Amino acid sequence: MLQHSEAEPEYLHRLWRTTNIQLLHGRMASGHLQGRLLKMLVRMIRPKRILEVGTFSGYSAICMAEGLDDGGKVYTFEINDEQEDFTRPWIEQSPVADKIEFIIGDAITEAPRLGITFDMAFIDGDKRTYVETYEAVLPLLRLGGFLLADNTLWDGHVVDPAYDRDQQTQGIRRFNDHVAQDPRVEQVILPLRDGLTIIVKN
Repeated sequence: MLQHSEAEPEYLHRLWRTTNIQLLHGRMASGHLQGRLLKMLVRMIRPKRILEVGTFSGYSAICMAEGLDDGGKVYTFEINDEQEDFTRPWIEQSPVADKIEFIIGDAITEAPRLGITFDMAFIDGDKRTYVETYEAVLPLLRLGGFLLADNTLWDGHVVDPAYDRDQQTQGIRRFNDHVAQDPRVEQVILPLRDGLTIIVKN
């Protein structure tokens, strides 16, 4: 799949490698395949404003910014302020730095204060609060806008009884059930990497 997909840009490969060497949970970075999909989805949807919840090392934000037309912007929130020293230089030195606004803070409370209607959103933050994040983000999304949610298969834990007491697994299960029953949206889960749900606001 990777050999027959668009090549990973050299800058992103260096970011992915450094993320995995220096950060404790390096596999949380989107990586080559999902990163190219995010860029492609942005090209297809053609949003002007994207909201990202959960920046981590900045890989996915850069990928989405790559797909934006001139004048488009990604507003990406990271709640863990200890992440800033690693992530900010990678974003600010990237080829798409002018298309990314990196904000340290809780998107649930801070994103509404921007006063922006978004065309697209990408949720990849705390799995335990996915439902709360979804409910905070959906009103900020225009009608017909797209919301992507990462990790919705959660290494298969969502169907494994051994993880019934795991709070992150419970959070993802609650989210999947919540979205499936929400009449405001249509959704489909792609079995790509760790599960990616594509949601459209009706």
